[in-house]
Amino acid sequence: MFNFFKKKIYLKDLLEDFVDIHCHILPSIDDGAANMQESLDLIKGLRKLGIKEFIATPHIMQDFYPNNAETISKSYENLLESISSQTRRAIDINPAAEYMLDTHFETLLKEKHLFTLKKNYVLVELSYFQPPINLEELIFNIKMQGYIPVLAHPERYVYYSDNLGYYKRLKDLGCLFQLNLLSLSDHYGSTTEKTAQYLIANNLIDFAGTDTHRMEHIKKLAKITMDSKISEPLSKILEHTKCVFSVS
Repeated sequence: MFNFFKKKIYLKDLLEDFVDIHCHILPSIDDGAANMQESLDLIKGLRKLGIKEFIATPHIMQDFYPNNAETISKSYENLLESISSQTRRAIDINPAAEYMLDTHFETLLKEKHLFTLKKNYVLVELSYFQPPINLEELIFNIKMQGYIPVLAHPERYVYYSDNLGYYKRLKDLGCLFQLNLLSLSDHYGSTTEKTAQYLIANNLIDFAGTDTHRMEHIKKLAKITMDSKISEPLSKILEHTKCVFSVS
């Protein structure tokens, strides 16, 4: 007999003690939290989902968000000073960055001035319009400098949707993949959702993150449901993310 009432699993039920390795919670520094109150609200909202550790990853994108060690450190220190002592005992927040693979990044890479997620893991992103023509060379250079590239939200680069096999090529080059959890819904569109499902089904995703910018994202994360076909491999991805990046 067919089971027309398959149990749906809420994403939030899988996030207990999760480490969010991609979020824009630092105040007044990029397109994430616009001010300190929004930053505190985002942290509170993510905590309600079960997340207890955060790696804040503001954009470093020379033309739009020319952040550096000084701007990131200042925003991070201001945030810590604004968090209550009780909250600080319950969570852990560390700064890193999300790097656009542009010419400015190539300069920073040569100088080895990178804010990593942890140890030598560096979070990078591509333009949504087209990849850099020297992408494979960049990945090679990142690895040659002793870093491990973690590509943020690979499922969102729609120019690969008609060439899904290229994801395997990037993996073979040594690039790890970080899934945006919102991609498990139609938040970014059906093409992105289907690509996310493909990457999960083919065991190409290494880590996950929320990529939270605003409260709207947290509200949508709380409503995401899935069946066991997605929840079972996703649970392993979430656990691997915790194992690699948790400080506890």
